[in-house]
Amino acid sequence: METRARMIYLPDTMTNWPWPRIINPHFEAVKLEVDASFRDFKALSHESQEAFDKCDFARLAALLHPDVPREHLRIGCDLMNIYFIVDEYTDIENAAVTKRMVDLIIDTLHNPHEIRPEGECILGEIMRRFWARATQSASLPSQRRFLDSFIAYIRALVVEAFDRDQGHCRSINGYLKLRRDTCGVKSCFFVCEMGMDLPDEVFQHPVIAQLEECIIELCLIDNDMASYNREQATGDENHNLITAVMLELDLDVGGAMAWAARYHAEVQTRFIDALTKIPSWGPSVDVLVKEYIDGIAIWVRGHHSWSYESQRYFGTMGTQIQQTRLVPKLPKVNRKAASAEVNVVDLSMTYIMVQHE
Repeated sequence: METRARMIYLPDTMTNWPWPRIINPHFEAVKLEVDASFRDFKALSHESQEAFDKCDFARLAALLHPDVPREHLRIGCDLMNIYFIVDEYTDIENAAVTKRMVDLIIDTLHNPHEIRPEGECILGEIMRRFWARATQSASLPSQRRFLDSFIAYIRALVVEAFDRDQGHCRSINGYLKLRRDTCGVKSCFFVCEMGMDLPDEVFQHPVIAQLEECIIELCLIDNDMASYNREQATGDENHNLITAVMLELDLDVGGAMAWAARYHAEVQTRFIDALTKIPSWGPSVDVLVKEYIDGIAIWVRGHHSWSYESQRYFGTMGTQIQQTRLVPKLPKVNRKAASAEVNVVDLSMTYIMVQHE
């Protein structure tokens, strides 16, 4: 009974999702290329870089974008590295420092061909190289939509940092409103449409907007369920749906996980229903719209699969946890940063030790 109490049951939310797991055939070659390129930035200490590598963010991009050409996959891989390195840098900082980081990233996006100042935070140069490369092959409408959604994402990180400074945990609705931006999913849709030239009226249509919102919601629910154990161990649990549900509805972890799984099922139903309401813009546009919707729908499966295939949330136990649905609750661990060095927490050994207690 005591052992059982130290386990978190993780409901399977993806039993009925129609889109299967597929990985991009260019994955292995692009992973070698993008991983080597990222290490050249020396954005992390040796130990933190090793932990970062185990997260296998190139695999995440290849699962999210299984059908895109090689160059678009490379851009998707670079973008995944950006999301997670920005998170690692900002998650340990206060709102004031986070805002300075956000401001330099925004400046970089507006000036991708200008050399960054000497001694500036490395996030600026990482972002500059990504955006200079992406703009070479992305359509102008997709670039514009990326800038709008990515800037909304990083500005939301400042709000998250302010909440962290105050030790504030939001209500369920308040949390979801902020999390839709801090999860960064909407700006990731850029890779799905970068080779298209879809008219603005498509994205402005309420049905397309609803479909996008459903995918964002499904991804953030799955992410927060999978990441909760890691975040409660590292002291980051206040910005997590499970914590918000526990506090607002007075539930334990198991009850909050069950609530999240039910909510996930409701959003899935909304998405499937909305698919039948997509209007027509003519044959040539409709083909692209279908490709785009399939491209974002596979995101839910891809992110879910990566959660268990990488070591980000479950160490080396991902396959086992995916089968048993039981997650050993992790003890609290220290997460500290010295000067500009970011400490990426590697929980692989912690999981192994907990499993054998």
